[in-house]
Amino acid sequence: MSQLHFLNVGTSIFYEDLKLQNQKVSQVNWSPLAGGDPSLIEALDFLSQDERVKTANEKAISIVLAGHPYLVDMGLAKDMIEGFHENLILYAGPPIRWDQMCGPMQGAVIGALLFEKKAKNAQEAKALAASGQIEFAPAHHYNAVGPMAGVISASMPVSVVLNKTFGNKAYCTVNEGLGKVLRFGAYDETVITRLNWIKEELLPVMKATVLSYEEGIDLKSLIAQALQMGDECHNRNKAATSLFFREVVPAILKTPFEKDHLERVIRFIQNNDHYFLNLSMPAAKSIMEAAHGIPYSTLVTTMARNGVDFGLRVSGMGKQTWFVAPANFVEGLLFAGFSDQDANPDLGDSTITETCGIGGFAMGASPAITQFVGGNVEDAMAYTNSMFKITMKENSSFALPALNFVGTPTGIDVIKVVKRGILPIINTGIAHKEAGIGQIGAGVVTPPMACFHLALKACHTQYKEN
Repeated sequence: MSQLHFLNVGTSIFYEDLKLQNQKVSQVNWSPLAGGDPSLIEALDFLSQDERVKTANEKAISIVLAGHPYLVDMGLAKDMIEGFHENLILYAGPPIRWDQMCGPMQGAVIGALLFEKKAKNAQEAKALAASGQIEFAPAHHYNAVGPMAGVISASMPVSVVLNKTFGNKAYCTVNEGLGKVLRFGAYDETVITRLNWIKEELLPVMKATVLSYEEGIDLKSLIAQALQMGDECHNRNKAATSLFFREVVPAILKTPFEKDHLERVIRFIQNNDHYFLNLSMPAAKSIMEAAHGIPYSTLVTTMARNGVDFGLRVSGMGKQTWFVAPANFVEGLLFAGFSDQDANPDLGDSTITETCGIGGFAMGASPAITQFVGGNVEDAMAYTNSMFKITMKENSSFALPALNFVGTPTGIDVIKVVKRGILPIINTGIAHKEAGIGQIGAGVVTPPMACFHLALKACHTQYKEN
């Protein structure tokens, strides 16, 4: 009689027993659909079969793939962002109160109030922030995004990105560089001095530079090229920043400013490998925001974190409807001298890049990023390949040479995430939990599955009633 080959599904105790008996056995890791939750299974059955959902998702993803962002202007937030006012401060992630904010975000708010000259010191800034006189809102509610703490105040320069296909705009501050910076909650004199320099010296030059382009600067083209040069445009932006630098320097030199002034601006961009991050983010935001508001769609248009909670928005739900759960901690490589106990939970709006199909979803194109976030080249490629299982289409505009020029997996579908039990992969920086210390490492993280469970149930309830 031929030897039996056993297939063990689920708990491994039987597998181990059969191995001890020298039996031929294979283990299959299995779990029930949606954890066996009847309400989630009912929602999956309904949404997966609803033709309105399928049609809406085809429309939503076609909008994403057709999006074409251009950098068209720069200016102060209060002048560029509709509805901005002097006492408004925007922050990264889903809604949160001042007293709930993590250390880095509170530090960034303090720095913003010092920069705006609304407070003379940190104590006055804290009192003002808690007084109710300052309005706080998620940057996403104003079509804006910010890395890490993500704070935007009235007098901060922002880049204006136009999705020319659909006419909507997105906004982001200028990347400050590394070290002690506002986005990590630092607010000492060096931080405020740098913010003032960006406002007083860099902004006039870069605004004149950008406006000298009749059509604006094509960010989609730069992202596509950078992906083919080893970037993934979230944690690695060396190629994208170099391409942007090469593009703008001739135009900068034609602006009517003193030579020394121009040299300082050029050196600032040249020495900041992350400069393009604050352009890839609003580029992705402008693409995804155009696809928000499609009735019956289950496309994820926003993933963001405030250092306490992780939140996502879904195209078919309201603009200010968030599905929120506690943010996870990032797993990766820490800088020397720091430990896991120093780390803040996941933080920032930069996950808009993954939402748009780049960042962690494009790690297969960026083997060098593994030296920064941990893992190896095979891991990076596996991350990208696994994301095809939870997305709607591949984006042929963003081709990945290392994967035989396949397009990036794009358009996270709430249905597929819950049905397949696979979470979006995000590569990101790790912030110290205390304000002002800054970045202490980098790694990979996933959203909490609870966000997707909440979103699926809400879509089921709303779409079924309509």
